[in-house]
Amino acid sequence: MNRARRLAASATTGLIVLAATACGTTTVDKAGAGSSAGTVPSSESCAQDTTTTSTKPVSFKDGVGRQVKLDKPAERIAVLEWQQVEDALTLCVTPTAVSDAKGYSTWVSAEKLPGGVTDIGTREEPDLDTLYAAKPDLIVVEAFDADDETIAKLEKRGVPVMATRGANPKDPIGNMREVFGMIGEATGRTERADQVLKEFDEHLATAKKQVTDADLPTKDFLFFDGWLQGGNLTVRPYSDGALFTEIGKELGMKPAWTNDVNKAHGNGGVDPSYGLAQTDVEGLTSVGDANLFYANDEGAGGYVAALEKNPLWKTIPAVKEGRAHAFPARVWGAGGPRSCAQAIDAYVDVLSKK
Repeated sequence: MNRARRLAASATTGLIVLAATACGTTTVDKAGAGSSAGTVPSSESCAQDTTTTSTKPVSFKDGVGRQVKLDKPAERIAVLEWQQVEDALTLCVTPTAVSDAKGYSTWVSAEKLPGGVTDIGTREEPDLDTLYAAKPDLIVVEAFDADDETIAKLEKRGVPVMATRGANPKDPIGNMREVFGMIGEATGRTERADQVLKEFDEHLATAKKQVTDADLPTKDFLFFDGWLQGGNLTVRPYSDGALFTEIGKELGMKPAWTNDVNKAHGNGGVDPSYGLAQTDVEGLTSVGDANLFYANDEGAGGYVAALEKNPLWKTIPAVKEGRAHAFPARVWGAGGPRSCAQAIDAYVDVLSKK
């Protein structure tokens, strides 16, 4: 099961997860020079973008060690995962085709997907005929090893495939940066990628100072999401290895969901590769005085409403003391630099006011 299944499920099932037509092009979007008819600049900042696009041949190893060689930077990329869709848009590149365009627009707010992009179906099982009809010159996928069956299936039709690593629990932010930079290299947008990552580093450094100056009563914290299914409430703590946990650590906070807590209160987990655990409301009481942050997306199945009605929730110190905070809706928990900047802002917005 890939990240598509783990990190975003249909709201019609009542399950929230954040750790589930015509053709566009990947020409660089600038003010007055969009890609295909009907599209708008990918990222709001692209209208002011002054970085250059390389036209030189491309050769590098992708996230699973495969050699990627292109005679020139890709101009028409098809993208099968949402982080990489977001990344392309931040790079001022509009994909020619993406998986689950409606889902992206529902769950990701960091970058708006323009109209006129071919939707190739689900991320787990894209419609290959529609994909290849869009005539991509590069297909971007997620994988953890070079033998991934998706790579093998896509390579049969002769279009170059670039695999990006889905996650790296040892360095989640580093992996986010690597994926972003790789897409920049493949599309000739390395100068733009470097600029965005520099902005991200500066933003993080400023935010860290704001959190430090806030003099918090405790630096322990936990970010979590959850879901309702069959009337049962499940909570999913983000532990070490999760991207949003790593951002919190960079801001100077300390994860409260430790291995010892997980052994005592975890009940199965979702995927340790993404730093995700699983528990119930009683498990949340084990994090002591920690500050709590949680996902609260619209149309996500009502797990927050159920949580707030639970008597145990009301006994948690952070809840009683007003230190349990909902993140804004549609901050994607597995996104690129722009989604990570949204998470930084969400943390700082409440912490710097304490």
